[in-house]
Formats: sequence, structure tokens, C-alpha cells
Amino acid sequence: MFCEQCEQTASGQGCHQWGACGKSPEVNAIQDLLIYILRGIAPIALRAHELGIPTLEIDRFTSESIFATMTNVNFDQKRFTVYIRQAIALRDSLKAQVAAASSFAPAWSAAACYTPDFTDSLSTQGQDLALQFISQAGTDVDVFSLKLTVLYGIKGVASYAFHAYEIGQEDDRVYRFIHEALAALDRQDLTLNDWVSLALKVGEINLRTMELLDAGHTTTYGHPVPTPVPLNPKIGKAILVSGHDIPQLEAILKQTADTGITVYTHGELLPAHGYPKLKQNYPHLYGHYGTAWQNQTKDFAKFPGAIVITTNCLMPPHEHYQDKLFSIGPVGYPGLNAVAKDAKGQPDFTPVIRAALEQPGFTEETSPRQVLTGFARNAVLGVSDQVIAAVKAGKIRHFFLIGGCDGAKPDRNYYTEIVEKVPDDCVVLTLACGKFRFFDKDLGNIDGIPRLLDIGQCNDAYSAIQIAIALANAFEVNVNQLPLSMILSWYEQKAVAVLLTLLHLGIENIRLGPTLPAFISPNVLKLLSETYHLKPITTPDADLAACLAQG
Repeated sequence: MFCEQCEQTASGQGCHQWGACGKSPEVNAIQDLLIYILRGIAPIALRAHELGIPTLEIDRFTSESIFATMTNVNFDQKRFTVYIRQAIALRDSLKAQVAAASSFAPAWSAAACYTPDFTDSLSTQGQDLALQFISQAGTDVDVFSLKLTVLYGIKGVASYAFHAYEIGQEDDRVYRFIHEALAALDRQDLTLNDWVSLALKVGEINLRTMELLDAGHTTTYGHPVPTPVPLNPKIGKAILVSGHDIPQLEAILKQTADTGITVYTHGELLPAHGYPKLKQNYPHLYGHYGTAWQNQTKDFAKFPGAIVITTNCLMPPHEHYQDKLFSIGPVGYPGLNAVAKDAKGQPDFTPVIRAALEQPGFTEETSPRQVLTGFARNAVLGVSDQVIAAVKAGKIRHFFLIGGCDGAKPDRNYYTEIVEKVPDDCVVLTLACGKFRFFDKDLGNIDGIPRLLDIGQCNDAYSAIQIAIALANAFEVNVNQLPLSMILSWYEQKAVAVLLTLLHLGIENIRLGPTLPAFISPNVLKLLSETYHLKPITTPDADLAACLAQG
């Protein structure tokens, strides 16, 4: 196998024998096979769009199935076989519609005509196709580096598009670009500059996709408000919901109403507590349990109830808690309980509720503890006059955006240490699961403004961007002239998409860690460093000094 799409690749260069995430070589290969088939569907979908043929079904399928190939989403080879069969059926149907609608018969690519032999090993066939793709690196390593950047960025875009679709927000422009980017992966005529432009276009489209998801969340649940979230459980039966998917969390809350079961969030669902309509409608949404995704084997083993994981961040489950763990949607693992849908296509959480009632639940109270969440753009900009006054009075010297993905490497302690060392006249904004390195620290406040502001999930980078733009407008400067430093951690493909969005917006001086992506070639890194001053993290003391020296 060869996989370098996440930060924790073996030796920082790529996984060759087994995925650091727990993915087997066979699953890696069948995921590559699915991506190859989706690359073949892309030009057909684009041609169908030109002819006015509806493509919504295949658009949605493409987003969901790409999402399934992201790091820590789906480890089940059988599920990918189902996706591949669906992809072939959808492709052939759309190809027939295109042929019937036009007298012009295009010369489809090899990928557009490829059908695997289902009587033979799909993993072997996927491995052969992956090796063909990797062989392109020999012609121009820098172009291939940017091809991978585009592919991994599109995986992030597709995942956000899937979440947005679930909550009723779609944009044909997003779907069309996903197909355009996939189709471009087969092209050999694009220059290095063309690929740079395409990578930045991924960032532009990802901004629109995050905007859609933000609109879905805020119109459905209201704009987040600062909310204290208990970290101590209450006595009684319990369900833990992990991942990112707020609509699935709401579905669980609806079905557990009046059951006596308390629902807790885990990981990236902590910000769900900030949505006012969610809290008002479901009082049994109580608190948060555990920390980031890489600690789930410990968190899930100790949790005395049922557990549902809704999106990426699944780790290979341990046998001693697998029977109480359920997955939904694109998430999967061999032998793991998958939540089925009812006759109306809605998830049926009856088995989860049954498992929760069979588990002991919490039997003892612990000392009260809490954290604050809900500092999305409306909450922060609602006190913008107070923030601006504090900056002008010299009470707030600098803002640090410190967040992103968490992971298991010990050098991620850098993010804890740098937050601990941020001077008392500075404010820390944070988002995504990287905050779990420091989310429960009491940094105090400046004139009533908390010094640690949790903006939300990784997709809430949209909120962070809107905050930065609004502050820049208020001070009549551009974002790069603000007393603001971005120190980001990355792990998977959503983070790649968010980074490309920041580069698309022209954000400079971003510090990225704990290591730089293995798929970025030295020349591409040099280009990013010279153009955007993108740089790796060093030490907390050195980076703090450099950030504060910039103003």
C-alpha cells in the first residue's frame, strides 16, 4: 500500500505496510479503486450538466462515497464493494442518458469506461490502478504533489458538502467543481501554475461549502451563543454521540425524548451545546464526555452507556466496547453495529436506545466542572465594540487562532504549551478538536471578554474567517495587518481543505504543524513559503516571540 493523506503517516513519509489510522492495505486499495471510478464518472457528469440532464443523485453519491475514503471514516471492505457497485450503476445510467441526449459521442477516458472484475480481488485491481497513478510522480514530482493536494482537498470539500446536504443546503457549483477537480486528475497537459490555481480554487469552493453548512446549522438551530457545558456526568442511563454530525445528534435526541436517557457529546460535537434551539428543544442534551478522537479507546471503554459515532474520527474499536458502539452513514468498521434506516429513510436508533438501557449508566456523581463553547461569529461580533475598545486601549495586545485537528503524536503537546505561555494581554481563539489540548484551562478574561474563545468545529473556520474580516474592516486594515496569528494543527483532509481556503483568501504567516504534509514536495513548499510565508511550527517560545514581534 501507499498512503500519505494524513499527518500521522509512518515516519512522516507515507504508510506502506499498514495505515497508522488502522486501515489495512486491502481497504486502502479498494478505496483507491473507488476514487478511480469516481474520476471516470466526473467527465460524464460534467457532460450531463452541459446537456441539462439532472445529476443530483450522482452528485450526492460522489460526495458521500468520497467522504467514506477519508482518514478514520470507513474501514469496511464490504461497504466499499457496495459503493463501487452503486458507482458503476449510476455511471452507466448517466452515460446512457448522455448518449441519448446528444448525437456527439465523446471519447471517454479509460476511467470512464472501467468496470472491475467482481469475481476477482477488488483490492488487487485497486492496487494496480493506484500504482499507475503514483507512476505519474516520475514525470514531474511538483505537479504530482499538487495533484495530491487537490485530491485531498476535494475529499475535505466533499465531506462538508455531504454534511451540508444532510441539513438541506446544496449548491450545484460545489458539486460541479468536485467533478471538475476529479476529472483534472487524469490530465497531463496542465502546468505547475495551472495546478496551483486549481488548488486555490479548491480553497474557494471549500469556503462556499463551509458557508452552506454554516447556513444550515444557524437557520435550523440558531446562531451559537456562549454556553457553559458540564464535564461531570449526571446519574442515569446515557448515550454518547461522537463525530461532527449535528443533524444526526438531533435525530438521536428526538428518539430519546422521554426515555430517561441523558445524551452527551464527544469530540467535535462539543460546540453543538451552543446552538440555542437544540438546547431549548432537548433538555436531555446535558454535557460533554471525554476529549479528542484519538482518546476514544479510553473514553469509549469507560463510558457506561451506548455510543454512536456519526462521522470521521473512528478508531478501530476494541472488543470490550464494540458491542455498545454504533456507526451511521458513511462510517463503518467490520462487525460494527450500523444504524439502519426505517421505511421513510430516517435512521432508527431503537437498537442504540436498547443498548443504553442495558448498560449500567452513571451511578455516581463527580465534582462539577464545565467549559464554555458557542463563541461563533455572531457571539464575538456582538461584542466587537468592546473588543475594539480593548485593543485600542492596549488591554488586548494580540489574538492567536490556535486550533485544528488533534492527534496522537507527543509533539502535539506544543499546542498545549503555547496556549499556557500566551501572555495575559492576549486572546486565544480556537476551533476543531485541536482545542482538547487546552479546552478546559481557565485563562481568565479581559474586561469581561474570555481569553479562550471556542468558535466551534473544524468547519466553523468559516466563522473565524468572518470574525477576522469584520475586525479588519473595523480597523480599516487587511486581515494580514491585524494583530492576529494563526497557529494550526492538521491531521486529515478537512484540514487540507481549510488550509487551501485560507491561502485562497491570501492569509499569510500561517504556522502549521506538528509536521508538514508528506505529499507537499520541497519546491511546492518553497512556493508556498515565498508566496504566503507559510511555515512549520518550531518551539512555543520562539513562535510566540515571532508572532508578538509582528504586532
